[in-house]
Amino acid sequence: MNAHWSVELVAGEVGLRPIRQRDHRAWREVNQRNREWLRPWEATIPPPPHGHLAPRRPTFRQMVRHLRGEAQAGRMLPFVVTYQGRLAGQLTVAGITWGSMCAAHIGYWVDRSVAGRGVMPTAVALAVDHCFFVLGLHRIEICIRPENGPSRRVVEKLGFREEGVRPRYLHIDGAWRDHLIFALSAEDVPQGLLSRRLRQTGAGTATPGPADASAATEAPDTAGSSGSSGSPEDSSHK
Repeated sequence: MNAHWSVELVAGEVGLRPIRQRDHRAWREVNQRNREWLRPWEATIPPPPHGHLAPRRPTFRQMVRHLRGEAQAGRMLPFVVTYQGRLAGQLTVAGITWGSMCAAHIGYWVDRSVAGRGVMPTAVALAVDHCFFVLGLHRIEICIRPENGPSRRVVEKLGFREEGVRPRYLHIDGAWRDHLIFALSAEDVPQGLLSRRLRQTGAGTATPGPADASAATEAPDTAGSSGSSGSPEDSSHK
């Protein structure tokens, strides 16, 4: 098991924890209730080449098995976002690369009913601090469609720098879409991103030092009920 993934990160009422099979009912309720709001930003699979069958959407159980397998291999950190103890979205650190790069990218989506409460900026700050100060990564990217105002506001609040455009970068909502690239390096937030966020908002006084910016405890490795339709791409609406 990847010990750096099997953790729970908490800041006030916002938390990150590993996605589990028993999240199926809550995940489906939140995801389906937000279908129309999320659809314009949802990753999709491009049509297959002529003569090839289109891939089937995996079940929720298959999605979670895939995400957890990637986590155990050290390539991904697939979290659910919680707010006041309830599932409120997903955040996935993906594309983890070591060697001379030491980088990854983050994708996320959040329940519209809690949007505007600082949930996702806090969740992203928790994930970034974990990546920089526990995993030892150097760079985090977030790629966002130019039209996605709410997602852009998240990175702007956190001080990510805009680095340019990647034309036709991801297949989103049925077509290849341009994305803006936002990034942070570990040198940009020597005292931790969450600590900086708390100082900016006046939400509280962060304990000095990045290692103390959030509470981290071991999370149980649990499995449970079977799932219905879902997709690994659902982890990166943006």
